[in-house]
Amino acid sequence: MVEAVTDHPPGSAAILAVDDRPDKILVLRTVLEELGQEVVSVSSGQEALKEILERDFAVILLDINMPGLDGFETAELIRKRKRSAHTPIIFMTAYADEMHAIRAYKLGAVDFILTPFAPEVLRAKVRVFVELHLMAEAVRNAADQRVALAREQALRGAAEEAVRRSAFLAEGGRLLASSLEAEMLARDFVHFAVPYLGSLALLALVDDQGRIMRTEVAWSDPEMTTGRKARSVLRVLDAPFEETIARALESGKSEVATTAIGEDGLHIERIEGGTQEALAMSFRPQAIVVHPLRARGRTLGALAIALAPPRARFSAAELALGDDIAGRVAIAIDNAMLYRQVRDNDRRKDEFLAMLAHELRSPLAPIRNAIEVMRAMGPSEERWPWARDIIDRQSKQLVRLVDDLLDVSRITSGKIQLRTEDVDVASVLQSAVETSRPLIEERRHELAMTLPDRPLAVRGDAARIAQTLANLLNNAAKYTSPGGRIAVSAGAEGNEVVFKVSDTGLGIPAPMLDGIFDLFSQLDHSLDRSQGGLGIGLTLVKRLVEAQGGTVGAKSEGLNCGSEFSIRLPLSAGVPRAQQASKSSAPTPRRRILVVEDHADTAQTLATLVALDGHEVRAVHDGPAALEMAPGYLPEVILIDIGLPGMDGFEVARRMRALAQTRASLLVAVTGYGQERDRRMALAAGFDEHLVKPVNVQALCAVIREKRHAAEVT
Repeated sequence: MVEAVTDHPPGSAAILAVDDRPDKILVLRTVLEELGQEVVSVSSGQEALKEILERDFAVILLDINMPGLDGFETAELIRKRKRSAHTPIIFMTAYADEMHAIRAYKLGAVDFILTPFAPEVLRAKVRVFVELHLMAEAVRNAADQRVALAREQALRGAAEEAVRRSAFLAEGGRLLASSLEAEMLARDFVHFAVPYLGSLALLALVDDQGRIMRTEVAWSDPEMTTGRKARSVLRVLDAPFEETIARALESGKSEVATTAIGEDGLHIERIEGGTQEALAMSFRPQAIVVHPLRARGRTLGALAIALAPPRARFSAAELALGDDIAGRVAIAIDNAMLYRQVRDNDRRKDEFLAMLAHELRSPLAPIRNAIEVMRAMGPSEERWPWARDIIDRQSKQLVRLVDDLLDVSRITSGKIQLRTEDVDVASVLQSAVETSRPLIEERRHELAMTLPDRPLAVRGDAARIAQTLANLLNNAAKYTSPGGRIAVSAGAEGNEVVFKVSDTGLGIPAPMLDGIFDLFSQLDHSLDRSQGGLGIGLTLVKRLVEAQGGTVGAKSEGLNCGSEFSIRLPLSAGVPRAQQASKSSAPTPRRRILVVEDHADTAQTLATLVALDGHEVRAVHDGPAALEMAPGYLPEVILIDIGLPGMDGFEVARRMRALAQTRASLLVAVTGYGQERDRRMALAAGFDEHLVKPVNVQALCAVIREKRHAAEVT
């Protein structure tokens, strides 16, 4: 079905809207009505082709997803017909598909608009092509009017320039959509821009600090370009040019210099084999405009265009075109950088998963071997303590690995909990050393510890500070060959306390220093990886220190030259809280304990370990069984898994509190869920304590003992 808004005066332009949905056609018509032009709407590609055979259109608004001929197929047929080969096409779609956009621009689209759209934006875009169309028609009509010959020639020139400009933008769009490599886009675009935009085009990419990382340049003189495309960078010897670029990068707005620049003009510097060769340019520019490349609020670089004699200044239209094309270039380069970032993150994720598998297998292998040794020997064999120690040591390594992963998750989601107090520097340093000492001794390293010469305190979480220092010490031990030297120290520097950990180990290559604290960052895979690592330890150090108002740093002279890590925390004027007196070592009285755990092995081993502490223990595997046993058994302590089948641990706790026989029992949640939110939910359900698997039996016994003391005091 074809519909048209008619009764428009002669000389008006026709706009073709192609969409199979009547509601969308109605919206388009309403939006475009203010333009005062004829809007022809059709519901299929076939009807659109029929209309194009009979008349000219200023612009075609083409939906992509239509039954029969879709938008892309319709556009291909439109382009094959001479009458409509250059008619501007604006694709409209609700799907932000990059491949759709690339295909659209390859078909010669002048724009690619996502719906829903802003009516003002669509009207402005369509108005441009309507005006171009009307100008072209005016030129053609004026050819028949002898009295307006001069005006006709001017309009014809303007129309031709408009067509060339439209073709330039279309071709530029295709080029910018042809690659997802920022460097390739920069190189290809500057050569495409000359000579249409000017006699010289320069595109510079900058880093986050505004330093130029890469520069591409092209000239209209082919002799100055041939053979130097890949290795040439522009060296500007004249202050006005440098100042113009600097102003544009700083202000984020286009800057123009319209006077002749310098006596020597512009020069090019070729970098090859460590030598530099300056070659004088064959022209001196008369005007330069620098357009900043900005996307998502960031300045990515600058596009500079220079004019050589006889051209001496830029027209307003040329400046507007430059701003337009610079915006398109910025978006294309930003997309390329985002694509590279996603690709790098994907690669690092794959590497992390591979290393995670390795790190999990490393402690599991000796655990399994030790179990096989124990199975093959009798209980009295002398190797049982050896096998037991292996299982204990490697199990702790697995727990540390999982804890680090959970810490990363908490930090990245902003859920890390810190217990802030005045922390004694010497005590926290000694605690970290004691944590790392087994690994240091295993690797036969010499350890030198330097404590501050006077009492110092920092404001922070003592456990987290010790954790960060232990991570640095463990790294030093792992990445230093056996028999190396490790030094750790703490002291005051100004208003800060500085912890330093240095080693004589592997060192850090210079290119990796800037990213050494990035998540999943790993040293080169060709290096020794026997000690493993997930690439999360240093990220934890950085995030935990920054969360406490501090900073971290790393220094290394390079590979095999050792490294030094530093942690700086604000010096506190407070006095560290004295160490609490040791708890009574009196034995815990025998208690009746009920274990509620659906995993049979976990229930049995936990019950056995608690029984070894002198308690009477029974185990059940679900909530109903626990509620049935409790009134007769009268447990004083109930250990409940949260993730029980059917009736979960929260409901079991609530019902235990409702029973007269267990209302005063000590309820302990034993679970693999360790977030702060999980702890709050457990306390709200009636639990007294919340312990995370695997449970430290000494910690559990301490909880039972503390509750006993509390009851006696009460």
